[in-house]
Amino acid sequence: MIYNTYLFDMDGTLLDTLADLTAAVNHTLEQYGYPRRTIEQVRKGLGNGAVKLMAAMLPQGEETPGFADIMRDYRAWYQAHACVETCPYPGVPELLETLRQRGCKVAIVSNKPHGAACELAERFFPGVPTFGESPETPRKPAPDMVFHALTALGAGKEGAVYVGDSEVDVQTARNAGLPVIGVAWGFRGREALAAAGAETIVDTAAELL
Repeated sequence: MIYNTYLFDMDGTLLDTLADLTAAVNHTLEQYGYPRRTIEQVRKGLGNGAVKLMAAMLPQGEETPGFADIMRDYRAWYQAHACVETCPYPGVPELLETLRQRGCKVAIVSNKPHGAACELAERFFPGVPTFGESPETPRKPAPDMVFHALTALGAGKEGAVYVGDSEVDVQTARNAGLPVIGVAWGFRGREALAAAGAETIVDTAAELL
């Protein structure tokens, strides 16, 4: 199948953000007197946005006393330290550039807060339209961000594909009525993607191209 529109997840698909997310989680937990979490615990909590991530790290989840304050401080600290160790996965910048040179439409659709997503995209993938979580847009796996991105690109669902690394991404594509390409290099791996129903899974950016 040849596609002309590519919608990419960000964390675990385009960018390896795990170290900086873990640092933000642990800074916030320590600030409020909670124990630190390992990088693997943070990895398992990723995919459903900042609120679900922090809730998974706290003993009482979203019912934790002062959870709104915890989220405020987490978002502020991460926004200021989102690019300490974060970097693109091998071959990803070249992949996006090649797709654009071929005349394909490309956008990023992320459960990362919109401001942080746009800041990282502008640094690593300048000019690529980016859509993150906001109060007006339900987070994935709701398809709203996908439809918003397609509208902004002036593209329809025909010829479009969604690319991601997690079960959330597979479900997002399903909810939007799009085919999905899973990337095995991300936070979940090939086995989890296959179990979620991804029929096409690639191991490198070159293979995706």
